[in-house]
Parts: sequence; structure tokens; C-alpha cells
Amino acid sequence: MYILDMFSKKMKLPAAGEALPGRSEPIPTADEHFVLHRPLKPPFPEGLETAIFGMGCFWGVERKFWQAEGVYVTAVGYTAGTTPNPTYQEVCTGQTGHNEAVLVVYDPKVISYDGLLKLFWEGHDPTQGMRQGNDMGTQYRSGIYTSSDAQAEAAEASKQRYQEALTRAGHKGTITTEILPAPEFYYAEDYHQQYLAKNPAGYCGVGGTGISCPIGVENVPAE
Repeated sequence: MYILDMFSKKMKLPAAGEALPGRSEPIPTADEHFVLHRPLKPPFPEGLETAIFGMGCFWGVERKFWQAEGVYVTAVGYTAGTTPNPTYQEVCTGQTGHNEAVLVVYDPKVISYDGLLKLFWEGHDPTQGMRQGNDMGTQYRSGIYTSSDAQAEAAEASKQRYQEALTRAGHKGTITTEILPAPEFYYAEDYHQQYLAKNPAGYCGVGGTGISCPIGVENVPAE
């Protein structure tokens, strides 16, 4: 019964007053991106913009974005929960409310926000609720956390278009992605940053539906 109770707690967001207390100070993390050799934290160069996505285990998700042309730097962390400055162990209990997320700092002159949304939708299955593949729990939910009205409008429009594409392709799932104004992003521990570059044989459970998202192509900058 204890194991079942713990599992059920991981599958639903904690109610008000149930979340772990956390701490007042940020947990230590890396200073520099292991692959791109740029600072993980702001201030970032002028003209760059930020986006935050949750789409399953953040190890594999981060790699998808740092490999994209036009992305300046990426970092993994926790967002959309209640517990301040959580640790990975706390997030894994399901009692912080946080999602595993990736912060993407990008140059909009090279890759548009629509281009990032296309990577987001095609890079995971957004119809699985509180899970992604074999990874189960609230920390693996699909989420887009927007930093402007323009991002919010683009995210909502892309959600509708991808749902239509899934339906046309015979996918029976309904998109469960949450779209919220970006809450505070708490950087994850050093060893999680660019994990799959440091551990090439590491686990990556993120996978898409195989169905193309009909956005972004018209916004690719001309050569």
C-alpha cells in the first residue's frame, strides 16, 4: 500500500499546503555550458530571447535544443511548481509540483520561436499527461512556459495546429500540454547540466509521435 500511495502522489500535483518547503538559497550548479562554453546564467547578450519547455526527461530534451542552429545556450532546471529552490530528489517525490524543464536562449534572427515550437511538438508525445514514455510523474508533463504575449499566442496557435495534424494522421490522443506564463526557473544541479554530453551512453526516454508539426517552415530565415 505504501508503494502505491507514493506512486499516486507522483502522478498528481500537490494541493496547496502539501508541497515541500524547499529553501531560501539557490542550489549550486555549473557556471558554463559543457558543450557551448557559454555562461548558463544571465545577463545574456543583447538581442537574444528566452524560451522554456518541459517535454519529459530534461537530459534528452536539452540536447535537442543545444544542437539547433541559432540557440546560444541551454540549461536544465525546474519550473511551474511551488517549492522554492528544489533539489532533484525533492522534485522526484512529486511533492514540489515542478516540471523538469529546459531554458533555451536563442537568436530570433537565426531561429524563430515558431522554429523552437516545431522542435518541441515533434520531439515528444504531448498527449501522455503526467508521463513521457516509461518516465512517469508530474515532473515529466508537457509544458510551454511563455515570456511574452507573442509567445503565448504562438504557443496556443501551434497547439491547435498540432492537434489537428495528430487527428488527421489517426493519432487518437488529445494534447495535454500546459501553456503558462513563465514561472521562476530554478537551475538544476551541476551534474544534470548537459548530462548526455558528459554521459554519451546515458538514458534518454524522450521520443516523438513521428507526426510532423505544420509550423515554423515559413519562418526559417532566407540563406
